[in-house]
Amino acid sequence: MSDGYDCLLILALPAGLEEEVLDHLADHPEWVSGFSVVHAEGFGAGARLGTSMEQVRGRSRRRLVELLMRREHLQDLLNSLRGSFTSAEMAWWTVAVTGFGRFA
Repeated sequence: MSDGYDCLLILALPAGLEEEVLDHLADHPEWVSGFSVVHAEGFGAGARLGTSMEQVRGRSRRRLVELLMRREHLQDLLNSLRGSFTSAEMAWWTVAVTGFGRFA
C-alpha cells in the first residue's frame, strides 16, 4: 500500500463551515497530507434547512471532505475536530482502504 494510507475519513458538514474546517485540517499536517472536497446536498432527518432556497428544495447545502490517512492518526484528528467544532450537523465515518496508487 503506497504512502501507508489505510483509512478514508469522510466528514459531512454544512457548506457554511467549509472554510473553517479546511483551515483546521490545513493546520494539522502531522495527520492530514491532503483532502478532496465534494459539493453535496443533504436530505433526511439530520438535514437542517437554514435558507429559503433549502426549504423550498427540501435539501441542505453540504460538503463532503475526504481524507486518505493512516488509521493511527484518526483519533487524534477526530479529537482535535471535536475540540474546535460542536455542530450536531457535522458527521464523520471511515472506510477501510485496501489499496492506493498513482498512475505516474
